[in-house]
Amino acid sequence: MKSRILLLSATMFSQVAFAGPTPVDPAMLELADQSRCLVCHDVEIKVRGPAWRDVAKRYRGKPEVEEILVEKVYQGGGGVWGDDYMSSNKRAGMDNIRILVKWILALPDS
Repeated sequence: MKSRILLLSATMFSQVAFAGPTPVDPAMLELADQSRCLVCHDVEIKVRGPAWRDVAKRYRGKPEVEEILVEKVYQGGGGVWGDDYMSSNKRAGMDNIRILVKWILALPDS
């Protein structure tokens, strides 16, 4: 599991560092699916929660928000994107949540 996280982190870093904004990466979508994020979210469209490109656009240029979003995913919360409440996703694990939040925040506009 740790090697998988390291591989995903290295892949994500190389894409951000050398290729500009992170494209929609099938490995990230698989991690999001395994973490049950795709039940309420999609990259392009609002499902129950906001589209991830909208999240990236709202928080672009605000690096301090990364840890806030990691905690929001882990603990759950609401009131930011309307009336829907985001359930906590502790089963995804903090390492996976951090990887996914970094990827989401790096998504380019469509």
